[in-house]
Amino acid sequence: MTRVVGLISGTSVDGIDAALVDISGKDLDIKIQLVAGATYPYPNDLRERILDVCAGATLSMLELAELDDAIAFAFAQAAQNIQLGHEKASLIGSHGQTVYHRPPKGGERGLGEDKGKKTPPYFLGYSLQLGRGSVIANVTGVTTVSNFRVADIAAGGHGAPLVPRVDAALLSHPDEARCIQNIGGIGNVTYIPSRQKNWLSEISAWDTGPGNSLLDLAVYHLSGGTKTYDEDGNWAASGTPCYPLVEEWLSHEYFHLPPPKSTGRELFGVSYFEQCLKDAEAYQLTPADLLATLTELTAASIVHSYQTFLPQVPQQVLLCGGGSRNLYLKRRLQSLLGSTSVLTTDEVGLCANFKEAIAFAVLAYWRMLDAPGNLPSATGACQEVVLGEIIIGNG
Repeated sequence: MTRVVGLISGTSVDGIDAALVDISGKDLDIKIQLVAGATYPYPNDLRERILDVCAGATLSMLELAELDDAIAFAFAQAAQNIQLGHEKASLIGSHGQTVYHRPPKGGERGLGEDKGKKTPPYFLGYSLQLGRGSVIANVTGVTTVSNFRVADIAAGGHGAPLVPRVDAALLSHPDEARCIQNIGGIGNVTYIPSRQKNWLSEISAWDTGPGNSLLDLAVYHLSGGTKTYDEDGNWAASGTPCYPLVEEWLSHEYFHLPPPKSTGRELFGVSYFEQCLKDAEAYQLTPADLLATLTELTAASIVHSYQTFLPQVPQQVLLCGGGSRNLYLKRRLQSLLGSTSVLTTDEVGLCANFKEAIAFAVLAYWRMLDAPGNLPSATGACQEVVLGEIIIGNG
């Protein structure tokens, strides 16, 4: 049994999710036990700096270094705090904070026809996570695995989503096809067929589009900065969606790109939200109607993904991430999916609030075993690769 801390701050930039997890077994045959989970909010000024950078603000190299330092120390403190009152961990897996993500150009894998031979131009993707593992390992004294995305990107993949192999290990079903739908700032799905012959190679995953990103921006804008999210989706639930506007937004080319694909705030961020506001002017929507319409876009884009790119609509959809607590969004998904059961991962024994943090604890555990962490069918990489860079702790 290995005790591991998993850390992540997602595209919503709400704060650092930390999970203290006991893990045993190897490859897909693993068992996990969540010992503790908590979210540690960023200080307001740090959160605002991160959001500004994600929105395209320029900064000097000095400012970049200072931001990296601040995020790393916040992650280290979260790792220390989650262990208080518990037996200490021997390993930390830290995703860090994504501040920039660029998919491979045109979805190309960047590799020549002869696999393994790189031919220019490479068209590789790029993804930057701040909060370097060397600082976390030094502050905590615990061996830390970080920078998980770069190995998959070097193999021609998107470096995202990285959790499908973990989903396969923890959430597959012998008889039913499932979609594991994470709703953070950006939504991403893992489709897992029933565990039959060749089931692992048939798993697919991709970013479905906006999750909470546009909703949070709207709430902040409409409340004059007094609120940062729509609790339980109650504000949106009091409005009426504008379906012609949803259809207009769904015509965006991203929703029609076949997987593997990935996105972020670079696309579905401030500029996109400002365009949504302009588009909505012709309909004279109330604030509640606008929120309902943006919520409908999240729900409809998820369902559109399933109907367009999956071999079949799954028997179950399991929600996780912050959006799983948006009851109005959950109801809209259930309505659009009809007979498909829409549940949360809590209802099948895996904590929905901390599933992503648990996933990076597992990826760190696999890294120490030199086991692959990606699924090429999900990321578009040319092969399975070991993910993450190891910094030995001094404790």
